[in-house]
Amino acid sequence: MLKLLRQSPLSARIGMGIVILNILVALFAPLIAPYGETSVVGDVWESSSTKFYLGTDHLGRDLLTRMIYGARNTIALALVTTAISFLVGSLLGLVAAVKGAWTDQLISRCIDIIMAFPTLIFALMILSVIGSSIPNLVFTIALVDLTRVYRLSRAVAMDIEVMEFVEAARLRGEGLWWLIRHEILPNALPPLIAEFGLRFCFVFLFIASLSFLGLGLQPPLADWGGMVRENSGAITFGIFIPLIPAAAIAVLTVGINLIVDWFLHLSSGLHE
Repeated sequence: MLKLLRQSPLSARIGMGIVILNILVALFAPLIAPYGETSVVGDVWESSSTKFYLGTDHLGRDLLTRMIYGARNTIALALVTTAISFLVGSLLGLVAAVKGAWTDQLISRCIDIIMAFPTLIFALMILSVIGSSIPNLVFTIALVDLTRVYRLSRAVAMDIEVMEFVEAARLRGEGLWWLIRHEILPNALPPLIAEFGLRFCFVFLFIASLSFLGLGLQPPLADWGGMVRENSGAITFGIFIPLIPAAAIAVLTVGINLIVDWFLHLSSGLHE
């Protein structure tokens, strides 16, 4: 592993640095934040100073503190949602590919129905009915995202399922779960792991979009997308505070994509 990291390109190291920094900030948010998450400590939209390094927001809360807690809330929610969608979507895709016949048709048609709706509109419709609590957010975004994971895992598994070693295992009388665990999944892992990084980016940006529209994490919880929406009025007065959380979203997304690009290069077997 250390040898692999030493041989990694500069872009991948930059990406890993960005991701590790965000993870550390998220993990130790209560220890490094100068104030409480919801504490009003100054005037509205104060400029940066020795007391408030990034200034204050529209309610007079320290923006650096809100950014730190926003990293914890947004990253944790995105990670949990991506993990659930990936677990369910990949499992359904592998089962559909191996079983085939009516199982494949039933699952695929249900997925087609969900994918027929525009992603954002579908999520807004569900959240407006059931509310935008954290469990509802996780359920809704995972439901939307697992359709893409299902499509990929099914396509990869179908390519592997027709190979000779899988046919040999079938002839030996191996069951569904044995085939998935020992034959299909190990060979499907590289593209699935790369897709996990891409789906995390999608979920992260999707949460930020919902928060910007007022249906993501609800106040007083800090959230980068919500912070852009809450402070958007500052732009009118020439104050660029909303650009700080927007830049944080963009930087983390770029960092993850740099790592995913490197991993895809490794798994492809191509060498410079």
